[in-house]
Amino acid sequence: MPTIDWKPDKASDVPVYVQIVAYIREKIATGDWPVKSRLPTQRALAEAFGVNRSTVVTALDELKAEGLIEAVVGSGTVVSNNTWSLLASAPPPDWLSYVQAGDHPPNQPTIQAINRHEHDPQIIRLGTGELSPELLPSAGMAEIMGRLGGQVAQLGYSEPKGLKSLRQAISAHLRTRGIDAPPASILVVSGALQALQLISLGILRQGSAILLERPSYLYSLPVFQSSRMRLTGVPLDGEGIRPDALARLKQAHQAALLYTIPSFHNPTGILMSEKRRQQVMAVCERERLPILEDDVYGELWLDEPGPPPLKALDPNGLVLYVGSLSKSLSPGLRIGWIVGPEPVVERLADVKMQTDYGASALSQQVAAEWLSSGLYQRHLQAVREALRARRACACESLRRWFADLAEWREPRGGFYIWLRLRRSVSMRTLFWRALAEGILLNPGYIYDGTDHCHLRLSYAYADEQQMERALHRLSRLIREMA
Repeated sequence: MPTIDWKPDKASDVPVYVQIVAYIREKIATGDWPVKSRLPTQRALAEAFGVNRSTVVTALDELKAEGLIEAVVGSGTVVSNNTWSLLASAPPPDWLSYVQAGDHPPNQPTIQAINRHEHDPQIIRLGTGELSPELLPSAGMAEIMGRLGGQVAQLGYSEPKGLKSLRQAISAHLRTRGIDAPPASILVVSGALQALQLISLGILRQGSAILLERPSYLYSLPVFQSSRMRLTGVPLDGEGIRPDALARLKQAHQAALLYTIPSFHNPTGILMSEKRRQQVMAVCERERLPILEDDVYGELWLDEPGPPPLKALDPNGLVLYVGSLSKSLSPGLRIGWIVGPEPVVERLADVKMQTDYGASALSQQVAAEWLSSGLYQRHLQAVREALRARRACACESLRRWFADLAEWREPRGGFYIWLRLRRSVSMRTLFWRALAEGILLNPGYIYDGTDHCHLRLSYAYADEQQMERALHRLSRLIREMA
């Protein structure tokens, strides 16, 4: 659906409908609105242009008379097939057919809508998986930048695995988490998402089966599916992924890899127990099933530190470990890391050089200074304190407005509350109706296509007043729908 960021000049001598006709004609002529693309509804166009619906109807009738658009049953109004022959003697390519033929699958419509609306300041973001701007360390970042000052030495490309100073700082930091990883076994990546992309491209065969928790954040991403991977869900209980089901499904699907988020799982918030971690490691060692451990929330414990990462229990190089500063420090730095056996890290570094020639050297220097100076640990303490307060506020609001509507567990860390609605409502309808009321939700079906009763709530982004207001509105909406 085309995006419209223009409005007619109502003070102009040119009639408003004529300005709209000229605007749409130019969009078609330049290829911004390609052949077969669907126009917004008349109501949406009127709202976008700030005019009456009758003005839009007049403009569309003019464009239809010119043969530039047509009404198609079931599709609404679309740009006509003969647009280019009317506007140009040498028709350019049909870009829409190129877009539709691309191998990389598009995001789900709900996720596309979330991505479009996340930056609208009028929207309350109840599901956003990042820290509030209030919790980002602006003063600390300014201090780090001041320290670097004229000492910025790296303005060119960094070596394939990343700046050695950053890898040394990551190595020292990981020792505090029980992971012994020399700099040579660490690859700096542009966030955890790139780690997943590199692994799908660099070490997995097309068509491989990937085991993962169900629900899982990974279901909301097309990163493995674009490489023709098959995702197979493994059930969860209160202690994490179930090891009995893990062994059975590995054998049934000849799985190549287990992807797991053991600490403050996304989206359920579950913390895998220490006993369960040992059981999972034992099953994977017996079945020779490599593990991809996503630990981006592991340091965000709120009550007490969680069990050691799976990588800390790994004497045989079974685990590829992914960490990041995006959830705890700054998503804008785009700095994460992969830890694994050196041959694997070398391979992934080679693939990374083919795709982007290395993460930002400036971001790497800033990240190295954060980790090596002690400021990062102090920042973590402040973030935990703020998240504790926000968690308490969210749970209190839920008790006030959702006691008879839903059930949930208070998470021990991370960002998320996995809210299960007791009343039957259409989650897709709820998503769009909440959005119309200025509330952006993350419904459970984006993490498990069969889920029709969960919402992922985040207490990390919306402030206390926004959280209270949005949950009150949402409870009223659910009662109306039920």
